[in-house]
Amino acid sequence: MVEASIITIGDELLIGQVVDTNSAWIAQELNKAGIFVKRRVSVGDSWEEIWKALDEESRHANIILITGGLGPTSDDITKPLLCKYFNAQMVVNKAALENVKYLFETIFKRPVTDVNLKQAEVPDVCTVIQNKRGSAPGMWFEKNGNDGEIIFISMPGVPHEMKGMMEEVVPMLKNKFVLPVIIHKTLLTAGIGESALAEKIKDFESALPSTIRLAYLPASGMVRLRLSTSGYEKEEIVSSIQSHFENLKSLVNEYLVTDEDEPLEKKIGKLLMAKNKTMATAESCTGGYIAHLITSHAGASKYFKGSVIGYDNSVKENILMVASQTLQTAGAVSKETVEEMLSGVLKNIRADYAIAVSGIMGPDGGTLEKPIGTVWIAAGNSKSVVTQKLNLRFDRMRNIQLTTVYALNLLRKFIIEMEK
Repeated sequence: MVEASIITIGDELLIGQVVDTNSAWIAQELNKAGIFVKRRVSVGDSWEEIWKALDEESRHANIILITGGLGPTSDDITKPLLCKYFNAQMVVNKAALENVKYLFETIFKRPVTDVNLKQAEVPDVCTVIQNKRGSAPGMWFEKNGNDGEIIFISMPGVPHEMKGMMEEVVPMLKNKFVLPVIIHKTLLTAGIGESALAEKIKDFESALPSTIRLAYLPASGMVRLRLSTSGYEKEEIVSSIQSHFENLKSLVNEYLVTDEDEPLEKKIGKLLMAKNKTMATAESCTGGYIAHLITSHAGASKYFKGSVIGYDNSVKENILMVASQTLQTAGAVSKETVEEMLSGVLKNIRADYAIAVSGIMGPDGGTLEKPIGTVWIAAGNSKSVVTQKLNLRFDRMRNIQLTTVYALNLLRKFIIEMEK
């Protein structure tokens, strides 16, 4: 089994100033290629800590991928450290030098400084991986370990540059190792908690062969179930995992949102496009978060027409056409208000379906009658509407996220029912 470790370098990662997205993305790409990621480690800009991480991870993995610390400034120490680690001498790589000059003279229209030129220097024992999106080249090292050869790959920490470099790194790894096929099958459920779901499928789980693993992945009112397996005979393992996956789907069909590894809002988009229908949102307490999720996917313009963020009551009344009497008697957070918000956004935006939400997210604003976490949601079309009241108990952002999930799922079920 070919296993990898990922080392991300930078003080900014350890103090939380920058979120490490590199290791998650790299792990996904390696998994697709048939490489198991065994460990992920973050270290600061410390010579001692980076050196210790290289030693430690080389005892656990065949492949060590490193990101960060390759810039031109004094705190970027990865390259000189690797030079010493592999008992090498620093030399100028001609192709890297031409790339640096091209970037600064042709693209940036700035003179090349001595600091910039040092980017073209690399340890003489490495294979250079050219950077098509930046100035710092990547480096491929090979070293004998206790259990065979170990590959060390150093790449820039800038995500855009690292991703471009991985387009070359993955094929190089495939040429170096005989890799298995790794298969994942994922479904998404809503409306049932993780523990209840586990109880429901406990017999299925206990009967799974040792070659197939089941994972529970809960998040924001939903639970993903993932079956995973690997092997060198692709047709055989695909057939095996698919039969178990179909069985799993039948067991959770009541709560099944999608049998693909995709978010709820993308599934709704597929439902709408299949029927050539559109949708809109009228959002108060979520402040546009529902629309944000929908439009974060390419192609959303085919089915999403727009949103009205009616945060203030004057917007609810003047644009979403909520009656002033409704706001005075039932209040902004009420079944009556979200129903009128939904009706108003459908008329104004002229969509086929819509979602409307209004609630109290916290940390203040609640009353005895309507405490923090009280939310009303509505989903429907011009002919029919369904509503749901939520009593949430989390912090502001968590309440917004959960409201979004419940609202989207209410719309999903409504669409399915209407299109039968």
